[in-house]
Amino acid sequence: MEQLKRTTSTDSNFKSMVTLLDADLAERDGDDNAFYAQFNGIVHLKYCVVYYIDNLPVGCGAFKPFNETTIEVKRMFILPSHRGKSIASKVLNELELWAKELNYYSSVLETGLRQPEAIALYKKNGYTIIPNYPPYEKMENSVCFNKLL
Repeated sequence: MEQLKRTTSTDSNFKSMVTLLDADLAERDGDDNAFYAQFNGIVHLKYCVVYYIDNLPVGCGAFKPFNETTIEVKRMFILPSHRGKSIASKVLNELELWAKELNYYSSVLETGLRQPEAIALYKKNGYTIIPNYPPYEKMENSVCFNKLL
């Protein structure tokens, strides 16, 4: 049985997924990881989604307000054993739906060149590459996206 759960960053399953995400990013981003890590805190995230299969968490995502009309997608992660099954798109779509319910009109996000599967996911879901926004404007590894919701 598959289930999407809306929650906050206090959710223990969300925290466990983010721990795995952080380990993956530390490996991929190498020396750049310390820069990125400072913007990936989860303490105050109110809009988080955990994806379950047979009551086991296999993925997550979150968003936070970027400005009055725009959200920023954060903390997207799917267990490697469950990738390629459209779970990330389902998590992303749930985050976008939630944002629309809260009257946000657009979404931005940052990912890295070392995450080609993330870049493919966002392009597949209608995101377009935009100039890097602060604080990523000088990071050569960063790729920023935007989508109208």
